[in-house]
Amino acid sequence: MGKGDKKSRKGKIAMGSFGKSRPHHIKKAAVAVPLNKEKEAEAAPKAEKAKKPSA
Repeated sequence: MGKGDKKSRKGKIAMGSFGKSRPHHIKKAAVAVPLNKEKEAEAAPKAEKAKKPSA
């Protein structure tokens, strides 16, 4: 269990490979909001919370 072990993290680092024990994550692209959606959200009236009558 060391540098020669293909299944261990240490072995994968030594070999320079990625796999189950050393996953290589790819950055996800950010989702852009269309401009017309932003304007619709601003123009829409905001609903106010109903107040409870005091007892």
